[in-house]
Amino acid sequence: MGPVGPADPVGAALPSAEAGSAERRGPLPLSAEARAGPQRGAGVLSVGADTLARMALNTSAEAPLPVGEVSRLIGGWIDRLGAIWVEGQITQLSRRPGAGVVFLTLRDPSHDISVSVTCFRQVFDRIADVVTEGARVVVLAKPEWYAPRGQLSLRATDIRPVGIGELLVRLEQLKKSLAAEGLFALDRKKALPFLPQLIGLVCGRASAAERDVLENARRRWPAVRFEVRNTAVQGVNAVAQVVQAVEELDALDEVDVIVVARGGGSVEDLLPFSDEQLIRAVAACRTPVVSAIGHEPDSPLLDLVADLRASTPTDAAKKVVPDVGEELERVQQLRDRALRTVRGLLDREERGLAHALGRPAMERPQRLVDEREAEVDALIGRSRRVLGHLLDRADSELSHTLARVVSLSPAATLERGYAVLQRPDGHVVRSPDEAGAPGEPLRARVSEGEFTVRVDRDGDG
Repeated sequence: MGPVGPADPVGAALPSAEAGSAERRGPLPLSAEARAGPQRGAGVLSVGADTLARMALNTSAEAPLPVGEVSRLIGGWIDRLGAIWVEGQITQLSRRPGAGVVFLTLRDPSHDISVSVTCFRQVFDRIADVVTEGARVVVLAKPEWYAPRGQLSLRATDIRPVGIGELLVRLEQLKKSLAAEGLFALDRKKALPFLPQLIGLVCGRASAAERDVLENARRRWPAVRFEVRNTAVQGVNAVAQVVQAVEELDALDEVDVIVVARGGGSVEDLLPFSDEQLIRAVAACRTPVVSAIGHEPDSPLLDLVADLRASTPTDAAKKVVPDVGEELERVQQLRDRALRTVRGLLDREERGLAHALGRPAMERPQRLVDEREAEVDALIGRSRRVLGHLLDRADSELSHTLARVVSLSPAATLERGYAVLQRPDGHVVRSPDEAGAPGEPLRARVSEGEFTVRVDRDGDG
């Protein structure tokens, strides 16, 4: 019989010993989908079973197949298998930064069997927020054979969480949808009053959460008052009752803040506080709402839409109501601080006043007057000296000018014996021809007075 061609890879891939052992073990286990009816994978198994008998005729100890050829033929057979749904627990998870492929190890805890799974990053990113190591998942994957290492793995095209994981995925989708509407935006948060006069409390009847809030709040501020609404905090009726209680308290004008409190619990127990109806009711409240659900790790969607998140009901009481002892101590500290400030200001002003009084001008205020008086006296003396010099100089100049005027004056000439002749019309006679006709009177002016003379024929007066 000739060698087996590529049309029958399974027959050439497995030796006769493997064929015999496979027949003794019985049929390979199939998934529920494979058992439901004839599928591609079942057809491949039947083809492989038909060719197992012929494999022993084509291989022997003298004519074995190389390992690489066996690996290649096994890979060709596995490539013909279709995609299947596989359930298991993630035991190893490798996401390298920047890598486009995510590596998983899927384990069956009941049989302690593991298989490697690979998927593209975008496939895993859809459930990355809620799936970690140890989570149970259902994977839609196609078997792949890595020939160089002879290793079987699954290439996943879809990953879905199971149980709590699936629940967390739905919550994550609701969270993203509500966040896109802006219900979790910081600018929607309302500030809590410093000292609420009436606090609305929504909690379970006779619950530890109610006791924690009431006792801690009254221990911090004994005069605080509460308007309590007891509701179911888990189960099918919890959402409707909590929504009704919140709306009733929000409608009361006396209520300054609303606290929704519950003790810890499982994810399923806290589901009512992630319900969309409750989230929208809290978002529509005009009264500030405080979420005090579960313990520190618990984070229902109510924490995101509330105006303030408290890690526990006790923490809610501490954040809503101030401590009277702390406030009295703070008031005392402020009084002491104000007193120190005032005293410091007075001390500084007293030192400034003492420094100002220690200056010479403040010790002898008349000193400034004396100094200014001396300056005025000096200026007066100087002005008098200057004025005296100016007057003396002007007097000297006047005397000289007077002497020059006197020396040049016609009166001085007349005193020396000269006379001035004037005709009746006042014209001064400067020559004999101007004396006029004989007998005409002339006025003669001398230093001591004047007299009249007449012109004679000879020109003598």
